Amino acid sequence: MSFSSAVLEAVAAIPSGRVATYGQIAAMAGNPRGARGVVWILRSSSRRHNLPWHRVVAAGGRIALGEGRGREEQIALLGVEGVPFRQGTVDMERAGWKGAAPSE
Repeated sequence: MSFSSAVLEAVAAIPSGRVATYGQIAAMAGNPRGARGVVWILRSSSRRHNLPWHRVVAAGGRIALGEGRGREEQIALLGVEGVPFRQGTVDMERAGWKGAAPSE
């Protein structure tokens, strides 16, 4: 399975109300140093593949998107799913997803 396919499969598997980090998805897809690749794949493919892109956050639960560049939408979508925030970041202890690696 290609890195891109594995990323798409991993992101699609994140359940509602949970989040994963870019680095976590990269590692699950077979490239622990591929977090920036995950960003690129989500940016180019999430709408086409109807992925829950909003469930992927930066390390420590930070929202990586800037003001006016999707940040507000991501926070709103996570809020609808009941994802808890603490001091402006996602509470990873409560909402972090511990998914398995995509199948071969």
